[in-house]
Amino acid sequence: MPTALGGHVLTANAMKTLKRYDTPGHAHFLTFSCFERRSFLRSERALLWLSESVARACLKHDYRVWAYVFMPEHVHLLVKPEQPNYQISQFLYSIKKSVTNNAMNYLEAAGKPAAAWEPFWDTNPNGERIFRFWQRGGGYDRNICTPEELREKLEYIHKNPVARGLCDAPFQWRWSSASFYERGELGPVIVTCPDL
Repeated sequence: MPTALGGHVLTANAMKTLKRYDTPGHAHFLTFSCFERRSFLRSERALLWLSESVARACLKHDYRVWAYVFMPEHVHLLVKPEQPNYQISQFLYSIKKSVTNNAMNYLEAAGKPAAAWEPFWDTNPNGERIFRFWQRGGGYDRNICTPEELREKLEYIHKNPVARGLCDAPFQWRWSSASFYERGELGPVIVTCPDL
């Protein structure tokens, strides 16, 4: 069975350095992508894995989701840690590891042929092959500490599917918090209104 660590490689040669600022009181705008920006999030199954993983990570690490959008090949989350001491990297690791494990378990349990596994294989600099659902590195992390930044990120997140031609209006994209903000409708991820 292949090995995976939530899409993370722990060797020094393969890791990208990303400075994170775990500042008390700050929200975070996070972006992370599927391996080689492949559309691994195009199936209902994978999107449900992701929504369940986000919910579990929020409970485990005491975070609130302020906004989100799941695109076919990437994710945007606007989250707020509730505790003054936190590590955003641990929150992300919890999300990514769970989805990666679900994908591996599904392919194995379904007896999928080698061709179905091939898009997920990556070769580390040391020659080791690893199953990878998520892109290497930590993704994008921006601290949000002003109402202006918050409004800008909310708008960006919700307009993402429209800009890509996936729907005509933000609230039409099921895998987004736009319908919560526009119509008060609950979606696959529980959303809390911002408190900035």
